Amino acid sequence: MTEFNKIIEKIEKNIDYQRPQAFGIGIATIDTNGCLLDSYFPSPSFQTNFATAAILANLFGYKNGTHSYQVSNEQISEILSYFTPFENDGKEHANIDLLKSLQKFMQSPNENRKVIVVSFIASAENDSGPQEVPDAYLRLHLLSHRLVKPHGINLKGIFNILPNIAWTSEGAIALQDLPLRKMEAMTTGRSLQVHSIDKFPRMTDYVIPSGVRIADGSRIRLGAYLGEGTTIMHEGFVNFNAGCEGPNMIEGRISAGVFVKKGSDLGGGCSTMGTLSGGGNIIISIGENCLLGANSGLGIPLGDRCTIEAGLYLTAGSKVLFEGKILKAKDFSGKNDLLFRRNSQTGNIEVLSKTNSVELNTILHSN
Repeated sequence: MTEFNKIIEKIEKNIDYQRPQAFGIGIATIDTNGCLLDSYFPSPSFQTNFATAAILANLFGYKNGTHSYQVSNEQISEILSYFTPFENDGKEHANIDLLKSLQKFMQSPNENRKVIVVSFIASAENDSGPQEVPDAYLRLHLLSHRLVKPHGINLKGIFNILPNIAWTSEGAIALQDLPLRKMEAMTTGRSLQVHSIDKFPRMTDYVIPSGVRIADGSRIRLGAYLGEGTTIMHEGFVNFNAGCEGPNMIEGRISAGVFVKKGSDLGGGCSTMGTLSGGGNIIISIGENCLLGANSGLGIPLGDRCTIEAGLYLTAGSKVLFEGKILKAKDFSGKNDLLFRRNSQTGNIEVLSKTNSVELNTILHSN
């Protein structure tokens, strides 16, 4: 153990070495040209496991920044040799167990569509966003594993990094390879189903967070953050870099960049404005114990214990009546204990102070 610690100390004392804020060991799918399509990281690390990061960095020559590497079986054996002192200590070592499993998997003579990858993400102050497919997927995994919350890691430029591919019953397939793979499946009596053509896969194909219920996995993208006790009904949708703290009842849409705090209920068909389309730079959030009524919409940050009545779409520029004055909805951003409704006689949007709070059914959220 002393020798192991000396190795780590020597690596970390290198003047050019900077601890990555995150790293992951995973398995990636490649197309017929050898291009990486996706990456699966079962046990990503965020601001932890720095000794393992140092060993990996030393092997691949990593010093700093965001970089990804393909790993051979021989290199896995070399990595594992450093961890011999930990083999019989009676503790769980997720990355060591993962490396052993990946080594066995890659020894299969029929496996020619997968490669092992290691990806490092630069320290927060030097992170300029995704650089390659593996580190883009690592960032999405960190979100869905609840290691970072939405806006907790740089995703700038991720659309330019991720390829648009076919998500099928046999995993990720490059669009140019799909006809041949369909023929291959048909001639061997298999049914190859195409679920979607997209840059982002379903979260449930990569990460299953504990304590959640998801009625339709196709409506949750990888990179969604779902807190413990969250229920996503059939009409619910959660984009990447978005999500909810939990427990929450979600029957509406959580757009990219939106985060919902605990105890809030998004009614059927309701909508939240994201930050992707139209260049919007206002980050929408929903406080604790709020209710968005069915088919309502939200375009401002909402404080705690607020309600938007069914069918009311509230944009930042909406004119609202409050105590005899006409104001803009954005003037109420982040304010607590408010009811937004449309007067059925005048048609005006009104804001009223309220004292009652939304309470979720605890039985429904014991997931």
